[in-house]
Amino acid sequence: MTASNSDLHIVPPPKKYLQPSIFWGIRQGFPKRLALLLMGLALGVPLLIWAIASYGGWVRPIFLPTPTAVVQAGITLFQDGLTRDILASSGRVLGGFLLAALVGVPMGILMGTFESMESLFAPLVGTVRYMPVVAFVPLLVIWVGLGELSKVLIIFLGVVLYNAIMVADAVKFIPNEMINVAYTLGANRRDVLFRVILPATFPSVLDTLRVNISGAWNYLVIAELVAAQSGLGFRIVQSQRFLQTDKVLFCIAVIGGIGLLLDYTLRAVSRRLTPWADQTR
Repeated sequence: MTASNSDLHIVPPPKKYLQPSIFWGIRQGFPKRLALLLMGLALGVPLLIWAIASYGGWVRPIFLPTPTAVVQAGITLFQDGLTRDILASSGRVLGGFLLAALVGVPMGILMGTFESMESLFAPLVGTVRYMPVVAFVPLLVIWVGLGELSKVLIIFLGVVLYNAIMVADAVKFIPNEMINVAYTLGANRRDVLFRVILPATFPSVLDTLRVNISGAWNYLVIAELVAAQSGLGFRIVQSQRFLQTDKVLFCIAVIGGIGLLLDYTLRAVSRRLTPWADQTR
């Protein structure tokens, strides 16, 4: 005797629910203490490996000096005027970065907003950004000399086009519906630009500047190769010539510390100026 189709009851498979996870939760809360622990491990483990390799004699000091030797080299550098070098490098980076922001951010907004401006600037931006900044050093020396302006312009050239590209992409991610609604409510082009596009793009502009300021510091050593007599990049190159690895590492650590301080400062500024933005991205 066979059962008819109406007598068969198909039991659906049980639903599989996503198991909660502390480490792999997507855009979910994360315990503060655990976050601090992971940050400590991220910094502590490399330092521990460095200490074991250097103090244990596994690596020659000329290649990897001990942490103690690096700290002692730093004390010597500060006694020799490292503070003056930090201020000199910071001034050059600040000058080049501000100039790149003043040029790159408006250019990016224009490129992302108007098709005509993208057609005008895109060929220039797309071509020049693939050219190595080092190749412009001899030309800058000929054009503006060996003074501070050439160093500022090297940092400017290294950052400005990336500012423009990233800001233009941020403008293009604004939904067309927002612009169309503004037009429907009676806004003109000026209103759309200043009341829709600029406020919507402003958090991304701050993120762009926070990311690209690291590029400004990366071009510092190149900038200070141009007849510099002070600066952290100058100290690094000078120490390299005499195989003073401990001084090189300390100057690199100083640059990293300044960059970390700037990053957290710009994050705090972003939270204060754009409280409506998603700060978890």
